[in-house]
Amino acid sequence: MVRTVGTVARGIRLPIIKSGDDLVNIVVQAVKTSAETEGYQLRDHDVVGITESAVARAQGNYVTLDDIALDVRRKFNGNEEFGIIFPILSRNRFSIILKGIARAAKKLYLQLGYPADEVGNHLMPIEKMDELGLNPYTDILTEEKYRELFGQDVKHPFTGMDYVQMYRELVEAEGVELEIILANDPRVILNYTPYVLAADVHSRFRTKRILQGAGAQIVLGLDDICTAPINGSGYNEKYGLLGSNKATDTKTKLFPRDGEEFVTAVQKGLREICGKQIEVLIYGDGAFKDPVGGIWELADPVVAPAFTPGLQGLPNEVKLKYLADNQLQDLSGEACQNAIKEYIRQKKANMKGTSASQGTTPRQLTDLLGSLCDLVSGSGDKGTPVVLIQGYFDNYATE
Repeated sequence: MVRTVGTVARGIRLPIIKSGDDLVNIVVQAVKTSAETEGYQLRDHDVVGITESAVARAQGNYVTLDDIALDVRRKFNGNEEFGIIFPILSRNRFSIILKGIARAAKKLYLQLGYPADEVGNHLMPIEKMDELGLNPYTDILTEEKYRELFGQDVKHPFTGMDYVQMYRELVEAEGVELEIILANDPRVILNYTPYVLAADVHSRFRTKRILQGAGAQIVLGLDDICTAPINGSGYNEKYGLLGSNKATDTKTKLFPRDGEEFVTAVQKGLREICGKQIEVLIYGDGAFKDPVGGIWELADPVVAPAFTPGLQGLPNEVKLKYLADNQLQDLSGEACQNAIKEYIRQKKANMKGTSASQGTTPRQLTDLLGSLCDLVSGSGDKGTPVVLIQGYFDNYATE
């Protein structure tokens, strides 16, 4: 029978996951039930993705505002006046972290990047910035100057939030003095304090390196906070507070830990029920950018914090339209199809750098698969924190 379908991704529903749940067994049974109910077969090289949120909730991987404050206070050696630099603008991601940090301080200096944070949330219209002749590489704005230039109510076009005002209110509600600066040179914060917390996600290594080279006395990142249990709290030894999400007004859920053990256990459980070698990953934010809002979705430190070994590497593909327009331009119909299939069967083990691979996506498999999972499961009320992907490693020559 001629194959008519390539890659298929299915969102699989789970019950609401709570702390202490046996998520490995829940996932395995949900995939088994879905296959039986919907009438499809599990196959070797299928991929099962589980959202990081479900894994972290089952682990009970939470910290409170007081946990955050205690760890910040310890790691800043009791200094109660320090700076925070380049946080993302987010009610869900950073607001509760900021409240916890504020509890460790008497005065904070908050340096925001502009015109937008690192994931594309804007503090100002970029057209207005250009009209005013501002140079984001060199110009430093106080909060007062920012308001003078852009107005007293600068709301994000999608969330409707004035993030500068929101962050001010969060800090002051903790009884802490706050000074806000807008600048893109990390060294600016050292004009105010030698103690700095780098709150950026993907640029954090560069930010830390620059600050340390410029003479900062203590430089920490969000990945240095809550890396070990605090009075029995959750923790993440590798990412700390990075990848966390607001759970309640006083608690945040961390990125999951022990991910390799989890994906290995799920893979083993799936093999026991169907006899197939199914790959497994934990996924968070997808790595893609909204073309309208300009927001880069990836606020997590990585797309996939854990995955089974079969998902390592990059795709090794050829561009079908390149073949059709070049080597096989004189063929058509069945002859062209057969020639393309044969070309695929004979392709090199590594097509990187060849003309036939131009235009294929040179990204890690886990970034591609994790992004697909994130798009399928969504971030709202679909109730499908598990995604089954079939046929991803097939190609045009697969029968």
